[in-house]
Amino acid sequence: MMIGTLYIVAAPSGAGKTSLVKALVEQLDELEVSVSYTTRPPRPGEKDGINYHFIDREGFQRMVAAGEFLEHAEVFGNFYGTAKANIFERLRAGIDVILEIDWQGARQVREAFPETVGIFILPPSREVLEQRLRDRGQDSEETIARRMRDATEEMSHYREFDYLVVNDRFERSLEELRAIVVARRLRLEAQELKLRELLQDLVPQ
Repeated sequence: MMIGTLYIVAAPSGAGKTSLVKALVEQLDELEVSVSYTTRPPRPGEKDGINYHFIDREGFQRMVAAGEFLEHAEVFGNFYGTAKANIFERLRAGIDVILEIDWQGARQVREAFPETVGIFILPPSREVLEQRLRDRGQDSEETIARRMRDATEEMSHYREFDYLVVNDRFERSLEELRAIVVARRLRLEAQELKLRELLQDLVPQ
């Protein structure tokens, strides 16, 4: 029995998804971000098992062949994937798990695990999104233009998600995310599992 909820949080690059998810996990107990597998090399400061599980291409393909991934994709020449075993173990333990993946990965996950809850984060405008990408100071004009094209494609799939959050004011957006998670935890089927002893005492069968 899966007590926890599996969440997908998707957004175009620059919408502020990672910062929001990090703050949400810091606020709420029993909520974790899934650590994906990737074949890309670690970036400075990244740690294996914390930022990603770093694996070579051969090892990744072995996991694909064994059906160990809930979803996987190739992005800019590198492979990324979410392992089933880790996710389902946490859900059975009553831990809510967040996947930070794109719409393609989200579609794979929801086909395999329809109970998944999808949240899409939008920027307040195209202008703000482009300015956030520029403010990073890491990308060329060509890269920024490509990221904006990719963002348009990503945002066109918002209807495939259950909730929409506009990241205009950070604290308000964070509160909206928190409200989604808290409300899910209070749904009847979840509470019946968590409150079995109390319910047996209050409403003897």
